[in-house]
Amino acid sequence: MTDLLHLYGTEEPPADPPVRRVGALSFEWTGTGLRHVRLGGTELIRSVAFLARDRDWGTLTPEPGGVEETWTEGVLCLTTVLVFRTGGASLTVALSVRASETGITLEATGNAAGAFETNRAGFTVLHPITGQAGAPVSVTHSDGSEQHSVFPDLIAPWQPFMDIAAITHHAGDMACTCRFAGDVFEMEDQRQWGDASFKTYNRPLARPWPYVIAAGEPLRQSVELSWRRAAPVPAPTEPALPSGPRFPDTALVVTSDEARRLAAGPDVLDAVAPQRLLCHLDATLGDVDGQCAAFATLQAAFPASTYDLELIGAFDGDPEAELAAHARAAANAGFSPASVMVCPSVDRQSTPPGSDWPDCPPLETIHAAARAAFDAPVMGGGMASLFTELNRKPPPSGMLDFVTHALCPIVHDADDVSVMETLEAVPHITRSARALIGEAEYRIGPCTIAMRQNPYGSRTIPNPGGSRVCMTDNDPRHRGAFGAAYALGLATALAPAGPSVWTPAAVFGPRGLFARDGTLLQVAEVIRALAACAGRPVTEAAIRDGRARMTLGDTVFEANLTPETKEGLPPFGWRSLF
Repeated sequence: MTDLLHLYGTEEPPADPPVRRVGALSFEWTGTGLRHVRLGGTELIRSVAFLARDRDWGTLTPEPGGVEETWTEGVLCLTTVLVFRTGGASLTVALSVRASETGITLEATGNAAGAFETNRAGFTVLHPITGQAGAPVSVTHSDGSEQHSVFPDLIAPWQPFMDIAAITHHAGDMACTCRFAGDVFEMEDQRQWGDASFKTYNRPLARPWPYVIAAGEPLRQSVELSWRRAAPVPAPTEPALPSGPRFPDTALVVTSDEARRLAAGPDVLDAVAPQRLLCHLDATLGDVDGQCAAFATLQAAFPASTYDLELIGAFDGDPEAELAAHARAAANAGFSPASVMVCPSVDRQSTPPGSDWPDCPPLETIHAAARAAFDAPVMGGGMASLFTELNRKPPPSGMLDFVTHALCPIVHDADDVSVMETLEAVPHITRSARALIGEAEYRIGPCTIAMRQNPYGSRTIPNPGGSRVCMTDNDPRHRGAFGAAYALGLATALAPAGPSVWTPAAVFGPRGLFARDGTLLQVAEVIRALAACAGRPVTEAAIRDGRARMTLGDTVFEANLTPETKEGLPPFGWRSLF
């Protein structure tokens, strides 16, 4: 096995963007913009880039042109040409960057060939979240008025700031201003997707999408970054999470087809020994009787596990009648789940700002009917998709024994650095989720690198070449050392919140435990070690300088989240110590 295949599950090498320096200023040149803009070591901006998204919100990979680099009186100038293609049309963008120690200006001029359909095409600026949640920020609107506010503390479900002509935030002893031209910009709280950033983007989501950039239609935008010395702003103190957390039970997700396969050889579960199996039943696919029968067969073959039912309901009629029918199907099959989580099918898809909510009975009606129908000791709700959807449609207070949502780190970016950086956002998600669900039990998952279902489009993005692709259902890094390190890092980020269950993998398939030749993946070895620690007290859990460290009872787990050897651990290596 080659080093690349061992580390990443693919022979495709990772991106290695070169670092450019202008005096005390430094940034990485990604080919579409800048990342990690720092002044004297202080990160001012996480990223600024020109991006284009397709109708399913997939990020289009441009065909990059050569980069021309020149220096003029201490100013670094970078120019390149990007060609984005989708649906038989193309968008050619001339991108230029001028950087000095006092500021950076990015300009883009684009022309379409054919009718270029897109959900978004333009500059995106990512503001880092470290020390920013709850911190002061100033927004200048297009009419010249100024708004003095703070970044959201808990994650904002909708845009915290609209109509942004300029925005100023503080980083250390610097005040950093971003000025925008060429379109109307607004901000999203990207933490709810798992990103470690607040994102300023164009165009407003209230406008129709997808939209078409017609051939010959001008596209011209710019972003100007500047900074100045300012009095440091104290970072807000984050409230403590539940005291005395214990490490959660480990679950694996199975579909009915996978349950039938697993029932024929349930001993494969011994490879990880999870406490629970999350049985995914999608009533919109039909044959609920057959799906329940598959789970009943597995439960009979492997009775040692606890079985949880994740039920996706159609709810296109009377929810009482539908749920009663599903409960009868489970009872007739002999399937007896310990808990039942009910989620309307329409809620798997995102309802963005400005969109009409889909037809669906009230959640209060659905969950009351579910509790009346099922003879299960524990009833739950939430979202089978991401925290974003939970945050925008919170569960009914006081009706549920537990609330759950999934996690996925490749919604907006899929490079290695961005995926690991999503771990910074996990504590923000868990704290915000706790504020939503109150005293209810908190479960999280599935939480895998690859996306099992796309809430933002009609499909997950195909990945036949085994590349690093946003919103794909098959990410090769799950099969490498990277996937094992990410899983341990995720467990470390989740543990302080005290969830009762986490679901870090499936049993089979691209998010499963086994390689194509049947051997156990590296990520499965991590999951097995963590599953053995269910219920142990969490006395330490921290991620610092690319290293995760967690103490569960008398066992210490460490993971290197970087591609460089660090403190005795190889790239993306991990270990457990007693």
